Amino acid sequence: MNASRPRKLFGTDGIRGTANTAPMTVEIAQRLGQAVGVRFRQSQHRQRVILGKDTRLSGYMIECALVSGFLSAGMDVTLVGPLPTPAVAMLTRSLRADLGIMISASHNPYEDNGIKIFGPTGFKLSDHDEREIEALMETDLSPHLAAPADLGRASRLTDAAGRYVENAKASFPRGLRLDGLKIVIDCANGSAYRVAPTALWELGAEVIRIGCDPDGVNINADCGSTRPEKLCAAVVEHNAQLGIALDGDADRVIISDEQGQIVDGDQILGLIARSWQQRGALSGDVVVATVMSNLGLEKHLASQGITLLRTAVGDRYVVEKMREIGANLGGEQSGHVVLSDYATTGDGLVAALQVLAVLVESGRPASEICRVFTPYPQLLRNVRYSGLSPLGTPALERARQDVEARLEGHGRLVLRASGTEPLIRVMVEANDEALVESCVSFMCETIQELAVV
Repeated sequence: MNASRPRKLFGTDGIRGTANTAPMTVEIAQRLGQAVGVRFRQSQHRQRVILGKDTRLSGYMIECALVSGFLSAGMDVTLVGPLPTPAVAMLTRSLRADLGIMISASHNPYEDNGIKIFGPTGFKLSDHDEREIEALMETDLSPHLAAPADLGRASRLTDAAGRYVENAKASFPRGLRLDGLKIVIDCANGSAYRVAPTALWELGAEVIRIGCDPDGVNINADCGSTRPEKLCAAVVEHNAQLGIALDGDADRVIISDEQGQIVDGDQILGLIARSWQQRGALSGDVVVATVMSNLGLEKHLASQGITLLRTAVGDRYVVEKMREIGANLGGEQSGHVVLSDYATTGDGLVAALQVLAVLVESGRPASEICRVFTPYPQLLRNVRYSGLSPLGTPALERARQDVEARLEGHGRLVLRASGTEPLIRVMVEANDEALVESCVSFMCETIQELAVV
């Protein structure tokens, strides 16, 4: 198998697409289960897969197809039902399973679905493993499938939700409580609709629930971390101290302060970094973020003696860098916050509990504690193209160099291709809003001239 071959099915966060069309079909899901089973099956012991999902209608279909594939490969499957992505990762480790599978398209609408795969340590598979799985799917798997007596068995774990709730609560500092706090929680009608409100209530909070009534087709629909307007309005309406918005699989979080103002992932990273540094818990005084995190965060952390390291966009790349250097805090502006002392992937609920811990300990309102830095003006535009991508062409490189010379010492330019559409994403940030607008317009015009639209 050629380990350098480009991936066809897997993107930056597993496999994703429109349900009942390639690659999210019954046939592909079943074959994926077989290929993964063949790739990771060992003879030393009976192997087990933890299989969770969010609340999409298509989850039933994909779940059944994956189960049949794993069973035919001779692997046992433990079904845990609708649970957050970090819960599946946590259960994979705590139950000593060999693999964890999450069926979810995260913050996408209900029409989409996806498959994320975790190894036995709870971390997402490497690019190398994903390439090998894809290569296996293109071969004849029948000689490698299980004999009739060796077929797998399926069972259901009835206390999976309770295990995750207790694990999340254990991340909250010992001795602290949420008594007297009114908190609005928006679960995006997704996988955390039961566990997140339960954890907050058991820690003592008065909980106002929105986005907690999934019907299979309302996941992320005008709610959750990508549409936090209802959360902000509810916080003000109920005179709450804080609002928490999760996405469909609860691996990202956006906060609303008591005034109904949004607190994004960069501000959350800055808040947790400062809190952890003050109590000596920030490993190496380093935070890992992506190229999209605001320059204001980098400047603020530097003023606190904390180094910000950047990776490509995608929480898997943040986690890889964190593991490489031994960092315990990283994340994305979008709200993926990875706290490796407690989780192997982004965990919106655990991140929110860290914010709440600072709120309780400080006794100050969220509007004060959550504004840790002033963001640099930042502008992102997408430019569509057809044919070959203009990225890397000499003309575009010259334009990039011109803009970077204008920004030197004052800002940043990020050019990157979309992983799912023929788009070039142009992001510029600087301490001068007019300069940002000028640079973005110049780059977009250059791309449009080079690309056949």
